[in-house]
Amino acid sequence: MKRKFFTVWIFAKLNTRRYFRDGIAIFFTVLFPLIFLFIFGGIFGKGGEVSFRVALINQSSTPIAASFVEQSKTQTKLFKIDDSNTLDKAKEKMNRGELDAAIVLPQDFGVLKDGAQNPTGVAEIYYTQNNQQAAQTLVPVMQASLMSINAQFVQTQLPFTVSALQTNDKGLSSFDYTFSGLLGFSLLGLGIFGPINVFPELKKQGILRRYSTTPIRVWQYFVANMLSQVVIGLFTMVIMFTVAILVFKLNLIGNIFELAVFIALGIITLLGIGLAVGGWARNERQAAPIGNLVTFPMMFLSGTFFPRFLMPDWLQQVSTFIPLTPIIDGVRLIATEGKHFIDILPQLGIMGLWIVVIYFIAFKVFRWE
Repeated sequence: MKRKFFTVWIFAKLNTRRYFRDGIAIFFTVLFPLIFLFIFGGIFGKGGEVSFRVALINQSSTPIAASFVEQSKTQTKLFKIDDSNTLDKAKEKMNRGELDAAIVLPQDFGVLKDGAQNPTGVAEIYYTQNNQQAAQTLVPVMQASLMSINAQFVQTQLPFTVSALQTNDKGLSSFDYTFSGLLGFSLLGLGIFGPINVFPELKKQGILRRYSTTPIRVWQYFVANMLSQVVIGLFTMVIMFTVAILVFKLNLIGNIFELAVFIALGIITLLGIGLAVGGWARNERQAAPIGNLVTFPMMFLSGTFFPRFLMPDWLQQVSTFIPLTPIIDGVRLIATEGKHFIDILPQLGIMGLWIVVIYFIAFKVFRWE
């Protein structure tokens, strides 16, 4: 028995060394997921702030109009002001989808008209037919912005008001939710595409055939691959978590040890799929289409690039049982919500079931050549 596990250890070291000597493998398992991390971190890593891309065109020469423009540019994050200075230029950009709306302050905005006690004006909001939702949201935002100006001239006590109360709980930011999906995407590539790309090549070179003439058994070879992939996977995850925390301020509050163990289980789960497909395929032409057929549904239905709660209810129910879904959910629950293993028993149960099924199939279909 001791000699059998020594063999496992030797093959695990060989696989790990082969990985760190393969620049292409390092790129696709470390650098490629980091590229996605920076892309999605740039999109969702701003704390979920609401802002509008608008052109602010001031046709008025009154101090009130100038004050409003200055306040919109410097004192609020609601507006991302474009440099369009005419309505025609703003319309061109709105038609191309580059702007949400155009705000125009007419010439009479802030003018004291004959017989009036206070200056008046109507800010005009222009929008396209396919951007009505943004405009409907922008109107009350503009009305709220003008409330401070109105209060300077008309003192009105409203009978009904709205009060916003903050809870003591710190909810997940958009990036916190997205990061677990990006982590799942990285594990998907590591666990499935690794064996799918490597095994057919080893068969083509006759290496696996030579392995079959030695005392090594299939289970030893599988366990050796598990150990090496777990080491490589944890190395990759450390890099991703470090970048996410330092650059995008990931809210990591979970237990690090539990998170590492869960990620290792996730790697083992997905590796079974890679071992089954790569072990069965005789060459790359067989492995590639089956690998894509397996991974693409998981990539888009497991919450990798967008939250599952945006899906229809029936699709959420179906996608719950996809192998990648409990991994992504478990990582999020542990890392950003501080849950423990006792709290994620449903995810662990689904993963355990898939491990039994996947590895049973992998052992049955594996062939050395």
